[in-house]
This record gives sequence, C-alpha cells and structure tokens, in this order.
Amino acid sequence: MNNLVILTGPTAVGKTSLSINLAKEINGEIISADSMQVYKKMDIGTAKIKKEEMDGIKHYLIDIIEPTEDFHVARFKELVVDAISEIYSKGKIPIICGGTGFYIQAVLYDIDFSENEIDKNYRAYLDGFTSDELHNMLKKVDDESATSIPAANKKRVIRALEYYHQTGEKFSVHNLTQRQKKSPYNFAYFVLNDDRQLLYNRIDKRVDIMMEQGLLKEVENLVNQGVKKGMTAMDGIGYKELLDYLEGNTTLEYAIDLIKKKSRNYAKRQLTWFRREEDVIWIDKSIYKSEKEQMDFIITNLKEKGIVKGV
Repeated sequence: MNNLVILTGPTAVGKTSLSINLAKEINGEIISADSMQVYKKMDIGTAKIKKEEMDGIKHYLIDIIEPTEDFHVARFKELVVDAISEIYSKGKIPIICGGTGFYIQAVLYDIDFSENEIDKNYRAYLDGFTSDELHNMLKKVDDESATSIPAANKKRVIRALEYYHQTGEKFSVHNLTQRQKKSPYNFAYFVLNDDRQLLYNRIDKRVDIMMEQGLLKEVENLVNQGVKKGMTAMDGIGYKELLDYLEGNTTLEYAIDLIKKKSRNYAKRQLTWFRREEDVIWIDKSIYKSEKEQMDFIITNLKEKGIVKGV
C-alpha cells in the first residue's frame, strides 16, 4: 500500500522537531516541502535544518540546487516521486514536511504539470508589466486565481495568464479539476497550528534571531556569487527585503519590520490554503500542548488509517 504522511502548518509553528520524532516512531524518512530550502547557501533565511538536528533521519530535497537555478512545482513533484520510491524500497514510510501547500497538493493528487509550449512573444509582452499590473490583468480574466496568487508571486501570475491565453480556460478551473482527482496514496494529512498571537510572536522572534545569526551577510554573499533580483531564490521572504536595503532603497530597520510583516502574512495565507484542503487533520497546539500529546494524536490517526499497525 502506498502509505504517505504529511505534516505541515504555518511558518514557525514547530514542525521540524515533531517530524523528526515522528520519523523515529514510525520508521520514516523526511521529504522537505519547502520551496526555498532546496537552495544551497541559503541556510539562515530559510530556517534550514542543520545536519546535527536531523538526528540520523535522512532528509530529501534540502541543499540540492544552486541559488542561480530556477525551481518550480513541476520539478519538485518529479524529485518527490523519486524520493518516495527510494523510501518505499527501504521499507520505510515517507513523511512530507514543510509549509508550501501548493507543492504538497501537487504530489498528493498527482497533478499534471505538462507544460504547453511557451509563447515567447506573449511571455516577452507580459514581462514588460509590473507585478501589480499583471495581477490586475489576471483579476479581469480569472478573479479566483488572482485571489489565491499574491501579486508578489510574479511567476505564478504570469503562468496563470499564459494558461488562459493559450487554452481559453481559467487557470483556477484547471486547478480545481486537478484537485478533484483521487489521490494515489493512502495518506494522513496533518496540519499543526497554534494560537495566532503566539505564532506571530514566534515569527517576530525568529526574524530577530536570523538577523543575529548573520542573515544580512548571507544575502551579501549570495549577491557576490551572482544571485540577482528576479531569480527565484531571491523571491524568498527575507532575501528580497534585505536586497532592497543593500541596494539603498530602504533602511535596515524598515527591511526587518517588513520581513516580520510579510512572514506573518505568509503564515495567514498558509492557513487559508490548508483550510481549503480536504481530508486535513488539524493538530491545535493550544489543545495538544506537549509534543508527546501531539505525537499520540498522530499515531492514533495513523493506526486508524492503517498506515502504522495498531496495538
């Protein structure tokens, strides 16, 4: 049986420690579902897990590509399918852990990302507009996609516009059709959550810690190695804002405040996404306060789904 466990939740909620202990408990290995932790040399701003923190549990899709490379959901899906096969071959259970809900959905429902041939003229035409202008264009033809895709995610906005241009079908309709597919996995989809104010406080504190650890220096090093504005790696929260500061467009204090604000907004969007997903099992940390309580709740559900053996 194709068993699969998903452990997700908003940024800074505390997924990492729980996922490692879960992997130990159920003989699992972890696949990262984080769109930024795939990049090498981007450790602090992505809150990347350190080797010693893995505690002997193998992790996949961390530190695999250079920051100058593009990364997208279709490539993520290919890599995850390969990782799942490798984990199955060892007789272990794959655990997808991370906060990028769109990436998780792509694997869970085997969404088809076969690309239409790129219309280079239309792509060049779209590239001439600002992010806000593109987002307004998308609102006119596909308001639902415009609601779910933030204007800052220029690549996805362009993809939605291109899809509509090439097919005449709204990108949101295409995605809905794909979401209605039956999953090829016997899965359990857990979302870890906490009191909003506690979560926001944790996010703000984590940004302060990242700055103390040298996030600004990390961004400077990336720039020196040829990473530029517009590259996918620089779309990450923390990197884009500090790059603006380094280019003299803002103060450091303003950049740090903006990182905190965008991180909180990102957590809010993540939760909105997870609430929209079907078959999600919520783990509320205000109810299941200790990690042991959270683990017991997870194991009980995994037994009910036949993913791990009952007593």
